[in-house]
Amino acid sequence: MVTDIIIIVFLMAAAIFLILAEIFLLPGITVAGIGGALFAIGGVAYAYSTGVMTGNITLGSSIVIFAGIFLWLLRRNSFSRVALKTDIDSTLSSPKDENLQIGDEGITLSRLAPIGKARFHDITVEAKSINDFIDENTPVVILRIDGYNVIVENKNNINT
Repeated sequence: MVTDIIIIVFLMAAAIFLILAEIFLLPGITVAGIGGALFAIGGVAYAYSTGVMTGNITLGSSIVIFAGIFLWLLRRNSFSRVALKTDIDSTLSSPKDENLQIGDEGITLSRLAPIGKARFHDITVEAKSINDFIDENTPVVILRIDGYNVIVENKNNINT
């Protein structure tokens, strides 16, 4: 009987620890959350196999203990030291904000397959090829600007 109690207490303590670690420390669904759920199911099932009263006591006390520790951790703000508090205040500038115009000539900095980098008037932007792949260091012309997309064409294809 003492061995059964030790096994149940171990399984439920491990379950509570792993589930709390999953909630507060580890982002996403990880091995800790899955392991915690398995330990909890195993502990409750083992408790019920030893007796209905033992199972009820195990289930009820583990829920109360878990809820108590969970609330204590939330109110304690112990995780504010590891929480990300940085505000992102940067903005994405539009090619129109950079005074790029239709017909501006530039050069590709990377292969446009169909999207890559291009430079116009010392401004590096993400460019999109209208039809074909365009190799690096190829002269290009801006055909249109759609929001944040700069649509370009090979300069040699336009002159022909």
